[in-house]
Amino acid sequence: MSLAKFFALIQYPIPHHLLSRLVGCLAETRVAWLKNALIRAFIKVFKVDMGEAAEPDPTAYATFNDFFTRELKPDARPLGEGLLCPADGNLSQFGPVEADKLLQAKGHHFSMIDLLGGDAEAAKRYSGGSYANVYLSPKDYHRVHMPLAGTLTEMVYVPGRLFSVNAATTDHVPNLFARNERLVCHFDTEHGPMAVVLVGAMIVAAIETVWAGQVTPLSGQVQRIRFDQPIHLERGAEMGRFKLGSTVVLAFGGKVDFDAALAPKTKVSMGQSLGGVPDPGPEFV
Repeated sequence: MSLAKFFALIQYPIPHHLLSRLVGCLAETRVAWLKNALIRAFIKVFKVDMGEAAEPDPTAYATFNDFFTRELKPDARPLGEGLLCPADGNLSQFGPVEADKLLQAKGHHFSMIDLLGGDAEAAKRYSGGSYANVYLSPKDYHRVHMPLAGTLTEMVYVPGRLFSVNAATTDHVPNLFARNERLVCHFDTEHGPMAVVLVGAMIVAAIETVWAGQVTPLSGQVQRIRFDQPIHLERGAEMGRFKLGSTVVLAFGGKVDFDAALAPKTKVSMGQSLGGVPDPGPEFV
């Protein structure tokens, strides 16, 4: 048995939520010596480039989570053309949505219906469209930005497990992104419907959005949330963040002509062009 498969298998009996909440408490400590030690150790282990941060002094952050979700300098991530990458990380997989299936890793697909919390009607909007998965590693910038300008129509909390979402786990845990806790954000755009799915993972203490603040952890059943006032976000604007890292799954109702230079597991940056804007088809024109 490979080490990667062993790592994936030992996660099944682990109390994911309990472990994640305990880590979350530690990440919110304001005990100066402790939070400074955690931040310095993290920077050293993961080789974090603090030169990009709006606040480069590690000791200036009130908590480890404040450091982890740090703001970057205004010119650190210039916006490219067309469809933007929503976050720093690795473009683990991308391509067309075929028969309700998205590729997780070689040999593993997951269902769009399952990803969206069992909403078959919503899944139909992305049938024949495109998707992209971006994995945020620990050293990456952990704010998530809009790939296109859009108006939020619904936010859906989907409960689930909290498996790790690193390469070892995505290669060996079936249906991973559709079984982890996640937050589904549906948007209307000029180029058709768009879903931005923030997928939770082990030791991810919380997921936040700019319009609702901290949303997870919740529990129980699927919760659908609509808002009285339209929430519109411009292309490249921040829409959410992870308190510790995870994955973003993008889905588009239209077909995306992805940049030919991209390949699975390509390193990408927030604001980088992923290709042309989705072609929504005549029904959305």
